Amino acid sequence: MTGRPAVLAIVGPTGTGKTELACEVARRIGGEVIGADSMQVYRWMDIGTAKPSRALRDEIPHHAIDLVEPDDPMSAGRYAAVARRSAVEIHARGGRAILCGGTGLYARAFARGLIEGVASDAGLRADLEARSTPELGADLAARDPEAARRIAPQDRVRLIRALEITELGGVPSSEQRAAHGCSDRPFEIRWLGLRMEREVHWRGLQGRTERMFREGLLDEVRELRRAGFSPALRALNAIGYREAGQVLDGRIDEAQARESTWIATRRYAKRQLTWFRAESGVCWLDAQRPREALEQALRLV
Repeated sequence: MTGRPAVLAIVGPTGTGKTELACEVARRIGGEVIGADSMQVYRWMDIGTAKPSRALRDEIPHHAIDLVEPDDPMSAGRYAAVARRSAVEIHARGGRAILCGGTGLYARAFARGLIEGVASDAGLRADLEARSTPELGADLAARDPEAARRIAPQDRVRLIRALEITELGGVPSSEQRAAHGCSDRPFEIRWLGLRMEREVHWRGLQGRTERMFREGLLDEVRELRRAGFSPALRALNAIGYREAGQVLDGRIDEAQARESTWIATRRYAKRQLTWFRAESGVCWLDAQRPREALEQALRLV
């Protein structure tokens, strides 16, 4: 035992039932949920982010959700400060903290912190984003072989971040991570990942996309615009919101928006799975067997 407070982290691709499992665990153990979703931090954006319902949040306390306005810049570091403070407060009053979400960088920032002093540079990031994935991998292999071995060749997000850290920090990212070490791990994280058979997952994502539009995603985006939030905002260019905005602008019809949103969500789910598969210590469970997943989660806590 480390003496650090234990946190159960339920992670994995979107649409695998993470929220449902986290809330059921919370009911059984008197827990509270801490979101790890980079879009659910925004107020007024509920339908397109698949945010837990108000009724569910009234029943089970949720934290790190509805933190900022859509035009307020958010970062993993800023999120982690809020989420960690919530976890400390939950444990201080005798509760159990359950981290739940699919944004890998946010989950990692909560668990292990970020390398101090290395933030991000918009110009450098744009240059890296313009390069092909094989080029990024070759560059990282030349500059930081250890990081290149650790990162999947198709994982653009982590390749770009490793090169960014190397460039901005002046030394290979792996050396900076080694120096960072375990100095910023205030919690004992017990990782549980949910995944499901691909075709079943894709059909589920299609159904969820249909529900979002049926339940008023277009109206949600319309109201955000009426409130003065620019369509150019990063938040309003997230999956679903971008496509809904294109409908409102007359650029595509709703059927095309639904199809594009579904395709983009599938691609995002693939990236999420790649990210979390690269994380060590994750106990993977079949989301199609919710009872077994619940039993395993309860054993972990």
